[in-house]
Amino acid sequence: MDINFNKNEDFNKLQVSELQKKLRQVYKGGGEHRIAKLHEKGKLSARERLNYIFDKDSKCIEIAAFAGEDMYPEHGGCPSGGVVVKIGYISGKQCIVVANDATVKAGAWFPITGKKNLRAQEIAMENNLPIIYLVDSAGVYLPMQDEIFPDKEHFGRIFRNNAIMSSKGITQIAAVMGSCVAGGAYLPIMSDESLIVDKTGSIFLAGSYLVKAAIGETIDNETLGGATTHTEVSGVCDYKAADDKDALDKIKRIIAKIGDADQAGFNRSEAKLPKENIEEIYGILPKSRTEQYDMKEIIKRLVDNSEFDEYKSNYGKTLICAYARIDGWAVGIVANQRKVVKNGKGEMQFGGVIYSDAADKATRFIANCNQKKIPLVFLQDVTGFMVGSKSEHGGIIKDGAKMVNAVSNSVVPKFTVVIGNSYGAGNYAMCGKAYDPRLIFAWPSAELAVMGGTQAAKVLLQIETAALKKQGEKITPEKEKEILDTISNRYKKQTSPYYAAARIWTDAIIDPLDTRKWVSMGIEAANQAPIEKQFNLGVIQV
Repeated sequence: MDINFNKNEDFNKLQVSELQKKLRQVYKGGGEHRIAKLHEKGKLSARERLNYIFDKDSKCIEIAAFAGEDMYPEHGGCPSGGVVVKIGYISGKQCIVVANDATVKAGAWFPITGKKNLRAQEIAMENNLPIIYLVDSAGVYLPMQDEIFPDKEHFGRIFRNNAIMSSKGITQIAAVMGSCVAGGAYLPIMSDESLIVDKTGSIFLAGSYLVKAAIGETIDNETLGGATTHTEVSGVCDYKAADDKDALDKIKRIIAKIGDADQAGFNRSEAKLPKENIEEIYGILPKSRTEQYDMKEIIKRLVDNSEFDEYKSNYGKTLICAYARIDGWAVGIVANQRKVVKNGKGEMQFGGVIYSDAADKATRFIANCNQKKIPLVFLQDVTGFMVGSKSEHGGIIKDGAKMVNAVSNSVVPKFTVVIGNSYGAGNYAMCGKAYDPRLIFAWPSAELAVMGGTQAAKVLLQIETAALKKQGEKITPEKEKEILDTISNRYKKQTSPYYAAARIWTDAIIDPLDTRKWVSMGIEAANQAPIEKQFNLGVIQV
């Protein structure tokens, strides 16, 4: 190993260490003192409920752990969006569980909470996954009600999705383990089955104080909407549980009796570990996002037996297209090659840039994978499409459009790993969030932006200095540097993977060593949803 390998390894391991440190903080939710208060009431925290409901020692992945990170400082923050979402196994069956975190503003819904809940439902609907709601929420966070209540992708969409999933036969189970108020009260009755925990769970459209104010009736919350009321009088809930663990045990027994879903039929053989040491990824991936490296060396450390069959290996070399297996699952990999290569004419091509020949190759490969019913895995480290007169005259826009068309119309499940750069139209062509990957997750080395930081900062500098000059201000070299530093720092923050994860532009930031697990569990989930449409590219210019 050379000195650069060691430097890269140290840097990337520090990045992962920082990731783990941030996650440990997120896992505390609203703080240990608030968790202690839940325990005093005989309740488990959201994460304790999830740990209990999933099969012991089974795999799981967490969706949007960094949702809301640094987004609401004026409101005291919203760790993990005030809700914990995980995909894991209950009684051996893969499920997705949504648990309100009552330690964060009593589980109230911030705008990002709504977005995260909708993402969980989207995953359930795309993959026919049973979804379990562990409800413990004070409802909409009123100071921000205008950003969570009335729009299409706001709070009301949750109940619309409840109805759609019910019509599709996707199992939904709700356990009311704390407050369930106002509009949120519809969730249990719109689920297939509902449970309520005695003495701690409550459901009502309006609490006792509001009832008193509205109609003058004096009543306590337990009588108004407690477990006894809703299992013996109203019939809203199907089961009364003695405590949190009793409720979770009942859910386990219900899930254990669900029949198997029809499968999509994706090919899987016996899983094999990579022959190459996966931990060498830390040394291969360069410290700087501008440095070159061979993406094939990364692929060898992600795929079974470190084997892959490259499609058109000597054509369109800035994109690698290959058939492989990950944890036994057959996959088609589309990856940006990050080293300088020569095309068939002997001309040099920049790594990380998509040229016409590469776009043409990828379009055909994506079509092949759809024909063969092979899930697609995109490994992103892309700076965009090639620019300049030669590329424009050669039809780069047309070839890029064909690739975007293929990605858009693909009917096999897609999974996107943001390894490094994810810039501009390259993000789109390589299946960014707008192109419906079943899961999209990033390594700590990722950067997402419309263009690279250096280029963007220079463009913004030109705009800002021009505006100041129009106002009569003299721009000295020192002033120009000050403006550039301010712009660069702001842009750098916005390109961070944590900035993207906070807004759920990605589902997670993960240790690169967990990539195989995420792809494998994602394909396993997707395999429960048979493909209903045929692949059709539509109209394209050849």
